[in-house]
Amino acid sequence: MTGNIASSTLPSIYKGPAFDTIAEEYDRMFTHSILGKAQRSLVHEALRDSFREGQHVLDLNCGTGEDAILMAARGISVLACDVSKRMINVAWQKLATCGATLPVTFAVCANEQLDSLKDCGEFDGALSNFGGLNCTADLTQVSRPLSDLIRPGGEVFLCMLGPFCAWEILWHSAHGRWGKAFRRLKTGGTEARIGGDSVRVHYPSICQVRKAFAPAFRLVSWRGIGVAVPPSWMEQVFQDHPSFVDWLTQIDRWLGVLPIFRGAADHILFHFVREGK
Repeated sequence: MTGNIASSTLPSIYKGPAFDTIAEEYDRMFTHSILGKAQRSLVHEALRDSFREGQHVLDLNCGTGEDAILMAARGISVLACDVSKRMINVAWQKLATCGATLPVTFAVCANEQLDSLKDCGEFDGALSNFGGLNCTADLTQVSRPLSDLIRPGGEVFLCMLGPFCAWEILWHSAHGRWGKAFRRLKTGGTEARIGGDSVRVHYPSICQVRKAFAPAFRLVSWRGIGVAVPPSWMEQVFQDHPSFVDWLTQIDRWLGVLPIFRGAADHILFHFVREGK
């Protein structure tokens, strides 16, 4: 899809002030950080054999558009959405600096309002990267409209914050911060500070995510992203040790698919397929 869809043409809700406040700093804080780049590279390795040139892909909670632009550079047509208007503005600015015409369009749309995209055509697949869906309390609000947008056989990749992060538990426990060490295990999620605002973050289990997307989507596989590679909030500890992070990334490639280890990752990458013929 190469057509220009302006954000104003899409019905949307706007409840992203927290993410607006960090839009201009997000790439520095995560996208271009050594740990952020390591985790993103692992996700894109998993996507490489699934999304292909000429396909039409939906990018949910796209942030500053890094994934959308990378996919579009491979000839994949992308509609990328985010609830934050400022994130979308940064994404458009980033696209303008690419110096090439890429098949990507950015639009303001919340994950819970995907039914507003029904006139945008059928998609061959979808991606939601790095925890955007963890801000949605009821994942069926995403799975139901998404099932109307993805063609049968289409692949959907959801990278969500996992409910049990070994790095987080070990690091905070070693410093006596018990509340932070086990915050992902709390029923009902936890409050996270984003900029000057508070956002409730949920950490559903593998079974809960599978159930929320059934029966329209079948869970094919899941793997850990960030088993050996630490969470991005540990950037200051590792930013001066790129070779060590490269080594951890290599370990992550095989630990992330092993039973037990994969469930202790910072993120879980789910691979769903749309059921039907």
